[in-house]
Amino acid sequence: MKNPALGGRDLAAALVVVLVWGVNFVVMKFALRDFSPFQLGAARFVFAVLPLALFVKPPRIPWHWVLLYGAFQGVGQFGLVFLALKVGMTAALASVLLQTQVFFTALFGFVLLHERASRPLQAGLLLAALGLACFALNYVGPAGGASSLLGFALTLCAAAMWALSNIVARRVQLLHTDYSPMAFVVWSSAVAVIPFMALSLAFDPQALRWQWLQARASSWLAVAYLGWVATLVGYGLWTSLLKRHPANRVAPFSLGVPVIGLAAGMLVLDERITPWQWAGTALVVAALACVMLGGLVKRR
Repeated sequence: MKNPALGGRDLAAALVVVLVWGVNFVVMKFALRDFSPFQLGAARFVFAVLPLALFVKPPRIPWHWVLLYGAFQGVGQFGLVFLALKVGMTAALASVLLQTQVFFTALFGFVLLHERASRPLQAGLLLAALGLACFALNYVGPAGGASSLLGFALTLCAAAMWALSNIVARRVQLLHTDYSPMAFVVWSSAVAVIPFMALSLAFDPQALRWQWLQARASSWLAVAYLGWVATLVGYGLWTSLLKRHPANRVAPFSLGVPVIGLAAGMLVLDERITPWQWAGTALVVAALACVMLGGLVKRR
């Protein structure tokens, strides 16, 4: 039996998610004008937790899974992304490089879960490696382009943290099939708040420690977008799509996220992409397409 295509309403929902997540990185840049990376992390997760924690009960799974997911996805992924954007990574390239989490997930799955890589995934890993080599070559020579080498490294570390959170989520799905994904996301978000506050107190300069009290209204709107729109609306719509359609019908839409991210960064922030970065972007997107569409084409 063939999988049914997405209807008009579900297609619109998928496109909304792509748009919401694609402009997410530009919004982060705006928020970082008035918040330090650690302050933004704390504020983002406070906004994500507060509306739902009052109504959503904790997930019925051991708490160590909630703590691990909150540490990897919350503090690890977003903390490193915010740091990367602060020290020189452009919003446009961050939207592309973070998608390498697909390949880090495959590598961690092989090492930790003994999962075998399919042929499309193997081809995708090779293309992604070539793409990362192009990004690295961008920093060889006197001109490194618009992004910094440190920002590049931090973004890849953020992608690795995202991948580790994927491994945790897979283990939870295998061991606790009746758990609530929404409750899992909400309460794991709560885990990240206190560590971000502690990191801010420990590492933010004294002069910047309370700068968020004078943050512009536009920066607070950016935080609200990150906590409510990108998290609650984005993940809510994405989860509902995965419940109604096979993953191979839904996952390819995520290919649009780096495209929107690139366009938003260039149009809104006037970010510049070097030839090596364009080559790396093309190879990473091709690698993602190979992984997400390769299995579907093979089955047909």
